[in-house]
Amino acid sequence: MAKTVNRPFVGADRRSPPSTKRIFGRPHGQQWLALVAGAFTLAQLILVRPGMGLGWDETVYVSQVGSDAPAAFFSAPRARGVSLLVAPIASWSSSTALLRVYLAVLSGLGLFVALRAWRGLFPTRVLAGAGALFATLWVTLFYGPQAMPNYWVAIGALACVGCFLRAQADRFDRAALWGVGLSAALMAWMRPTDAVYVTLPLFFLVVCVRRWRSPRLLVALVAGLVAGAGEWVVEAFVSYGGLAQRLSDGSKIQGGLGWNLAFDDQMRSLGGRALCRPCTGAMPAPPVMLWWFALPVVAVLGAVIAVKARRRVNSLLPLACAALVGFPYLFMIGYAAPRFLLPVYILLAIPAADALIHLVTAPGGGRRPVAATLVALGLAGHLAVQFAVLHHTVHGTTVSHEDWADTATQLHRLGVKPPCMLTGYEDVPIAFYTGCSSVDTVGHNANTTVDAIVRAGQRLPVGVLLTPGQKPPTYARTWEAHRVGRLMVYVAPAVQAG
Repeated sequence: MAKTVNRPFVGADRRSPPSTKRIFGRPHGQQWLALVAGAFTLAQLILVRPGMGLGWDETVYVSQVGSDAPAAFFSAPRARGVSLLVAPIASWSSSTALLRVYLAVLSGLGLFVALRAWRGLFPTRVLAGAGALFATLWVTLFYGPQAMPNYWVAIGALACVGCFLRAQADRFDRAALWGVGLSAALMAWMRPTDAVYVTLPLFFLVVCVRRWRSPRLLVALVAGLVAGAGEWVVEAFVSYGGLAQRLSDGSKIQGGLGWNLAFDDQMRSLGGRALCRPCTGAMPAPPVMLWWFALPVVAVLGAVIAVKARRRVNSLLPLACAALVGFPYLFMIGYAAPRFLLPVYILLAIPAADALIHLVTAPGGGRRPVAATLVALGLAGHLAVQFAVLHHTVHGTTVSHEDWADTATQLHRLGVKPPCMLTGYEDVPIAFYTGCSSVDTVGHNANTTVDAIVRAGQRLPVGVLLTPGQKPPTYARTWEAHRVGRLMVYVAPAVQAG
């Protein structure tokens, strides 16, 4: 297998003009990365319906910048990065399809940039293979076009580690140095705590290992994290009682961070459960979980191959960053969501792709065709499983989002129209679809009091959403009850009088 391209070859393409064969012939170099990123965008648009509707968390992020509904309560763990990411569309358009197309294109561009950050560190075929491995996971395709932070943490993580390695290898590579700071800022912008975990191995190298010490890299990392997380920290003091209090509140919302093995929770979520909380029920079929065990094994094999080839840092560093960012989601929380591990998957994809390409290209006499056949069969089965889970997940998610939209339509018929207020079961997404504000007196989204709801019910439409058989709160027992789809809604006197 071709060895890692060393420093003299980084940027070598700039010294000679591209040939006609290179432009019009077979894809070469960055064109392969562009093809992978373009195919990823196209797959999102085809397989994940642009009109799927917004999910619960998406409505929270979009409502912060949109004009169709009041801003939903913004709980302590959330960061404003996603809201700012969708603002160019959500601030003037209510079209979910347009937002999905925008995010699909943006996610494809992000994947291309992140893979390109590794140029010169691995052959292009390894980078393209890594991009293809990551882009064909059902969880990547599902969350790429969504207004959620985890995909962008993954993109930032891959770009940050790649730029870090390039900047360390060539102190004159200013683009790589800027890439370290900007990608660290992107991660912190989306999820500050994830950004810290990803960059811990990088900080260890530049602070504790003599030959890796670099004030420039240290400044770039710190500046990037501060720039990305600065608003989150300021908001902690302004709205959450301080940084320590915000971290404490975030821990409580996540069930209390502490030692907790969440491997089984993550495995249960692999069948397409967007949020596994509480995470009960049967495990998915073995073929659905096989890739989850195979990816880290193949990635470790890639690291072993890299060590033997005397280029161990390029493979071991992404493994270390993947292990750190995955640690809290595998050992410290009591529930699971498949999107949590997207940064792990993208970092493991580089050494994993290196290992697979080594297996099918390394000289070995009669073993090479056998290895190539086994890898091809394995990848074919992998694709079949991923697309089956994706189809199931998209269908189920679309149905649930359509239920929220139907509930909103029926609430409008009952007179619950903006300006209005909803509380109770699934009030956050249903309120967004209805154009109402969502309020709660208890739980993670508590943002009001019972007295405030009662007073509001005397002057504007207020609805209490309940599941069948659930008793209404004391203040709403005299309100008029209606069946709305599978829910019961108790409407305030202002609606009855109106």
